[in-house]
Amino acid sequence: MAINKKDDEIIEHYTLSANGLPVVIDIKNKSSEFVPIYEINLPGISVATKLLISSLRNELLTMVPIDLTKIGEHDYINALTKRVFDAGKILINKYLPGTNEDTKNMLCSYMRNIMIGFGDLEAPLADENLEEIAVNSGNEYIWVFHKRIGWCKTTLKLLNDEAVFDEAEMIGRRVGREINNLAPIMDAELFDGSRVNATLFPVSQNGNTITIRKFQKNPWTMPALIKNGTTNPYIGALIWESIQNEISLLISGGTASGKTSFLNALSIFFPATRRIVSIEETRELSLPSFFQWIPMLTRMPNPEGKGEVNLYDLIINSLRQRPDIIVVGEVRVAKDAETLFEAIHTGHAVYSTLHADNAVDTIIRMTNPPINTPKIMLNALGGIIVTFRYRSTGVRKVFEFAEVTKTGDANVLYRWNLKAGLYNQIGDMVNLIDTISMYSGFTKKEIETNIEEKASILMWMVKHNILNVDDSGFIVSHFYRNKNKVLDIVKNDLEFSKDLF
Repeated sequence: MAINKKDDEIIEHYTLSANGLPVVIDIKNKSSEFVPIYEINLPGISVATKLLISSLRNELLTMVPIDLTKIGEHDYINALTKRVFDAGKILINKYLPGTNEDTKNMLCSYMRNIMIGFGDLEAPLADENLEEIAVNSGNEYIWVFHKRIGWCKTTLKLLNDEAVFDEAEMIGRRVGREINNLAPIMDAELFDGSRVNATLFPVSQNGNTITIRKFQKNPWTMPALIKNGTTNPYIGALIWESIQNEISLLISGGTASGKTSFLNALSIFFPATRRIVSIEETRELSLPSFFQWIPMLTRMPNPEGKGEVNLYDLIINSLRQRPDIIVVGEVRVAKDAETLFEAIHTGHAVYSTLHADNAVDTIIRMTNPPINTPKIMLNALGGIIVTFRYRSTGVRKVFEFAEVTKTGDANVLYRWNLKAGLYNQIGDMVNLIDTISMYSGFTKKEIETNIEEKASILMWMVKHNILNVDDSGFIVSHFYRNKNKVLDIVKNDLEFSKDLF
């Protein structure tokens, strides 16, 4: 991957496949622009080729009629894709005789994206480096949020506001949602877990909009966050020690600060012997495949106002499923928090997120409307992790780690110093040590040794690029089974192989 910060030159270059269609991405700094330009190139697909394929749309629809009532069914889409390819090759032979097989397949992939996909949006949708795709109107270029670079303006633009509406309507139709003049706002979820919001003019004054928050197929893990500098091994190990001892934690932060990503990252520390229930409004979590995990999602009411399943319904239901660990996407209102704290007091470990800027604000937010949790109840939490996004660079960090005192206050232990680029120790750990010691029997020195051992394992995982969910979860689960064996592997700095275990 090439990186260069000179004006008008490529700062990142890579290729990807959008349902079989080759795509080349060039991200450039341009002297005429204040933001990076995300350039989408389709090798072999010229403007003339796009016009030709567009002119063949009606003929292709005649050959391959689409049943919109089945457009959300996976098997139907697979069968439909094959039929589009077969019909597409017939049309290419008719209008572009002599085309070689590779080019035919490429053109058929483009036809597939136009006919039964999301057209030109398929290219950014296929880019796993992106978190967000934003269509601000039919008159503007589409914007994307890149994991490493932040907001970029693309070279892609939908034809007009009517095309934006057509795209939003197609998305809604696939997932049983409506968008029209009477219902000009739509929240929906694609089948891959990506979240979609769409609005229509005049609710959105500049024109129709579509915002897609992409589901991350390769979710963050703690070793990955340590490697990219979001946190450090010691804080990661302190979180691991807390989870091993069934201490409940709350992750707070601002919008897009990485709260849910961090919630997913710490999930590798859950013991494989526990039954886990997760509750989300949109699917964002992805835990190791060998966990006993029941993921649950809320559901919006249908157009008649029926069939809603809200967060509170699922929290109550989860308690009937004999969970050991409950993971909740976000606490928003009093009854959610009340039920969660009841769950903690009845022996469940709970992990959730909340919108707040720092640990002290988290306590204030929890104890005031609309959540209104009595302060004394907050001592059921062991700690608060605060995530932060530095907006000018897009860099995300763990800003604070705080323990919760017996009085329900926040005792900040570590805070990120932006100017110095390091973590400062703000306070001494008291309540966490006491709690872990009370239930485990370990002394303060033994607990500190345990944390140092876990930090060494995390550093070994980072060094050997053990970053994905299943591999990092595999090592943690083996640590719970045979701690000394894992520590020996780390001490001898052996290359990772599952055969070692």
